[in-house]
Amino acid sequence: MNEYAIRSSNITKIYGKHKVLDHVSMNIKKGDIYGFIGKNGAGKTTMIRVLAGLAIPDEGQVELFGHSEEKELIKERRRIGTLIESPAIYLNMTAKENLELIKIQRGIPGTKCIDEALNLVCLENVGKKKTKNFSLGMKQRLGIAMALLSDPELLLLDEPINGLDPIGIKEIRELLIKLNRERGVTILISSHILSELTQISNRYGFINNGKLIKEMTATEFSSKCRTYLHLKVRNASDALIILENEVGMRDYEILPDNIIRVYDEFDSERITLTLAKHNIGIKEILPMGETLEDYFTKLVGGEGNE
Repeated sequence: MNEYAIRSSNITKIYGKHKVLDHVSMNIKKGDIYGFIGKNGAGKTTMIRVLAGLAIPDEGQVELFGHSEEKELIKERRRIGTLIESPAIYLNMTAKENLELIKIQRGIPGTKCIDEALNLVCLENVGKKKTKNFSLGMKQRLGIAMALLSDPELLLLDEPINGLDPIGIKEIRELLIKLNRERGVTILISSHILSELTQISNRYGFINNGKLIKEMTATEFSSKCRTYLHLKVRNASDALIILENEVGMRDYEILPDNIIRVYDEFDSERITLTLAKHNIGIKEILPMGETLEDYFTKLVGGEGNE
């Protein structure tokens, strides 16, 4: 039995002279929640479009649920629900009418799927309200309902929490976790809110300038996410001399504004007392840990958005 929902090999996509995807090989196991991370223009949306069959790669091969032949891919994509960029919504229709149209287009049998999808995204009470009068967050919820309509085994979600307020973000997070745990739905999700991805993802893929530069599990990330002591002093140079000589500090990083990150495992009280003895003023001292944002910034070299 094939254990992968998605396997891609050397996917390359070129628009004009720009190589949007550069030999991307991605592996997503069944049951994963895969956080797909990259800057604007890094290639996330294009890769999701290739997987969904909405863009044809110039090179490489896509495999879905163990199948890679074109006829087989068409069949396997029926097992996928997608939300890519802004959902395609008919603004003069209600939420239910939009879903009814999608249901007919996809040949989805039965009638319960519409009400179930609306309930899942908390849009069951919008009634006859036209979607042109929906907030951005409500439209995004409707897009997720469209993706869920066929009871998919795999969800491809490109910025699904865009426009949602904190309560809406929490509800969608809980929904995705529920779908994954109770129905075994595999999920590929991209988001600029990386703190959200750390709460739901068990694997990550980092893409930069069209190249998939790293894949790792949440456990591997946790082992690399080093805890440290954030220390802000009046004079970092003087503080370092004292901490090296009297405390034995060796593993540290100097940041602007007289900030020192101490990676050695020292009691903060010991450092405070040592610096106070030498009249080194301490402005801040607190334990911290590297975030997913920190790790990604280091991984891509701190480059700005494209």
